[in-house]
Amino acid sequence: MSHGASRTRRMVQLMEQLAPLEGYNLSPLEDIRFLRSNRPLNRTPVLYDPGIVILCQGCKRGYLGDDVYVYDAQHYLVVSVPVPFTMETDASELEPMLAVYMRLDFKLAGELILEIDETFGPTQAQPKGMYSSPMDDMLRDSTLRFLEAMNHPVEAQILGPSLVREIYYRIIAGEQGGSMRAALSRQGHFAKVTRAIRKIHSCYQQRLDVEALAQEASMSIASFHLHFRAVTDSSPMQYLKSTRLHQARLLMLRNDMSAASAAFDVGYESPSQFSREFKRFFGRTPHAEVEWMKAAYALPAPVMPSIYVSSH
Repeated sequence: MSHGASRTRRMVQLMEQLAPLEGYNLSPLEDIRFLRSNRPLNRTPVLYDPGIVILCQGCKRGYLGDDVYVYDAQHYLVVSVPVPFTMETDASELEPMLAVYMRLDFKLAGELILEIDETFGPTQAQPKGMYSSPMDDMLRDSTLRFLEAMNHPVEAQILGPSLVREIYYRIIAGEQGGSMRAALSRQGHFAKVTRAIRKIHSCYQQRLDVEALAQEASMSIASFHLHFRAVTDSSPMQYLKSTRLHQARLLMLRNDMSAASAAFDVGYESPSQFSREFKRFFGRTPHAEVEWMKAAYALPAPVMPSIYVSSH
């Protein structure tokens, strides 16, 4: 067996131990989760939190506009800003999808970006809110060492943080790391749009309009529309609606809220309008969607995955 194949097999063995249950498994580190999925998932709308997803087995595909983002055992995914898109998963009982999810630590990423910029100079790459990129041998080796440590509680606590830092470095200094550096450096139009996105996620329950969001971004309405779509492949109001619907689904799933209560909580004034838009967006009524989510992941609501702003 080649070194590469042996390394991949070992990573899968370690993930089988770290993710014995379907769904999200906690880790000794706060922002790290181990995911297992024993069944395929057809396209479904999702809204990822900023983070890094490294698959050891199985395959996921994300669809954003005309772009397809494949992340599997040969590719990892990076999300710098919350982006709504549709996602599907290839998995089975015999070959479950096994993945490491790292919620993005902006402080750690910022420290590394500063050090890299001081050494090599600022990046000239175009910022991207999301990208998938090939796993190279150095990142595989770093991930394998991390998984080995996570299987030993003492090593996880003592070595885990430094191994996470090593993985971040491999990604930020990697083939498309410049796009991540540019996105997180908060410069130019991308940074202005990011300010508006943060406003949406912190104040989605409130009355928000394009004028207020453009003002938050310090841009004209026309320029804001143009650059917002370039970052998210969505209009500002479509993005706001998507965020509210995802958050409502999460409230119903985790807190056992009624559709009407969740609708009011996320800023809808009309429960009937909420139900119509929810069904149009997810393809199911609010009640049917929540029941499907519980059955699909075989998990009780309080421990449903939190990788997404909505849910997995």
